[in-house]
Amino acid sequence: MKFIFKDKNRELVLPITPPSFTVGKGMRIETINIHTVGDVNLAGNETLGVISIDCLFPKSSYPFAYSSDEPYELVDRFVKWIKDKEIVRFVISDTPINIPVLVENIDYSERDGTRDIYATLALREYRELNVVKVETIPTQNKSRPASNPPVTVKTYKIVSGDTLSAICRKFYGNASLYSKLAKYNNIKNPHLIYTGNTLKIPDIGQL
Repeated sequence: MKFIFKDKNRELVLPITPPSFTVGKGMRIETINIHTVGDVNLAGNETLGVISIDCLFPKSSYPFAYSSDEPYELVDRFVKWIKDKEIVRFVISDTPINIPVLVENIDYSERDGTRDIYATLALREYRELNVVKVETIPTQNKSRPASNPPVTVKTYKIVSGDTLSAICRKFYGNASLYSKLAKYNNIKNPHLIYTGNTLKIPDIGQL
């Protein structure tokens, strides 16, 4: 079993197969309150996968290793993907896992004097945001002055694991708008949001 990461230019295979990995999948559940009935849970859409991997980047050329890359070169590769917000295809051979992901986090350390690096990778499944283009039909009655269309604002209920940058990436395709979304919702600290709270998601021109 090989753990493979592919970007636009090259392929990276984890040098040693991790002993285990964890994949989290689920769905969003909306709770509504109905008079005389009480709270009712409604099944929503499937959530994107969250993957955690504990791995070893060896300093020595072990006979069971797939490659002999320098451990800190491997760390730098994952850090670069994080900084560049790179979409990477993640594959585990002999399993159905073959999905685009974002590398959310890497924690790494040296422990036993061997210069081997022990790392934990946090990955999030990526889904491309498809923006629907709406065409406007000009009015035939030219005697009336054109009125501004009503402003519509979407709402979004925060779930566990959400960040403002991830929400901006989902709705606007641009994670860097998180501070503007925080200001629009009167959030003083854009790095601190709470599960269950509802955000207003305006048109990007209103941010």
